[in-house]
Amino acid sequence: MDSIKNKVAFVTGGSRGIGQAIVRKLVLEGANVAFTYTSSEASANELVKELSTTEAKVIAIKADNGDADSIVSAIHTTSQTFGNLDILVNNAGIGTIATLSDISIDNFDRIVAVNIKGVFVAMQTGAALMNDGGRIITIGSTAGSRSAYPGTTVYGMSKAAIAGLTRGVARDLGPRGITVNIVQPGPIDTDMNPADSQFANVLRSAMALGHYGETSDVADLVAFLASPSGKFITGASINIDGGLEA
Repeated sequence: MDSIKNKVAFVTGGSRGIGQAIVRKLVLEGANVAFTYTSSEASANELVKELSTTEAKVIAIKADNGDADSIVSAIHTTSQTFGNLDILVNNAGIGTIATLSDISIDNFDRIVAVNIKGVFVAMQTGAALMNDGGRIITIGSTAGSRSAYPGTTVYGMSKAAIAGLTRGVARDLGPRGITVNIVQPGPIDTDMNPADSQFANVLRSAMALGHYGETSDVADLVAFLASPSGKFITGASINIDGGLEA
């Protein structure tokens, strides 16, 4: 992989799961990384302590992806701390398993605020501060194009929305050489979708590879897109799903 050494990255929701794997990978590749967390302060501090043994610099910022002012402030803090911004990774997201008749309006509003508005605000703020030739990468989901089981209605809607947002922003930022892509994981073993959940066997049976992926699989793809090797990929929705949609 071409180097991203000394690049500055901002990752939302980086204290656990896929986000933590992304932070680890970017730091391993030499990037200086700021990441946000909402409530996992202990995990965030442990990650900073662990990764600060590397040459790269790492900071954690408490910020709620559903609060626009909080995200704007975190991105500005990152830019001011490191002097610039090269890579934005929109990872933070929430989901609720609930059918149309069961989901509450409050829950609907929260999912929209975190999964859609928060991503838009981060893109708008990050792009204004980002160097030309930068990278914006959003973590979506195959649920945005396929509902594998009941209960993913609003979550899937939110992921479909940010796929559309990605394509539009790619057009807007193309003249600046900033690439904008969405990575759409399928079944990845995380707290949100564990490999031993009640739906896991159904998902495995629908996958070409027949097994869940690991968070590092997603992180590797993000790092590739963030690198110079990804310079001609933009506006793309890239599945990483073990063949769920094959």
